[in-house]
Amino acid sequence: MIQKVDLKKEVNAVEKLFEYKRLGTLNDHMLNVLQAENRTLDFHIHESSDELFYCIDGEFDIEFEDGMTHLCDGDLIIIPKGTKHRPVCKGRVKCLLIEVEGTLNEDNTGGAYTE
Repeated sequence: MIQKVDLKKEVNAVEKLFEYKRLGTLNDHMLNVLQAENRTLDFHIHESSDELFYCIDGEFDIEFEDGMTHLCDGDLIIIPKGTKHRPVCKGRVKCLLIEVEGTLNEDNTGGAYTE
């Protein structure tokens, strides 16, 4: 039987900061939840994939070359492929990330993502 997913329950089950928990796939996209705190990643670009951030709990910013976008509970943002960006987390944030399989790597996650 197909099961529903409780995003809050799944992200709260993540035991370590910056640990990506894979919830599943949607066509060729992977869905991961994670908790982050007090971290700013380097600017980076995904050449072949758009990226979706959904803020489940907390707040954070996505910084672009021309400014910042603030996200809080219930907000989402889609970052088009080829767009230079970086997440800026000052407090604790719990997020869902959706992106094409293979997009996440150690370079664009500050070394936190491993297969």
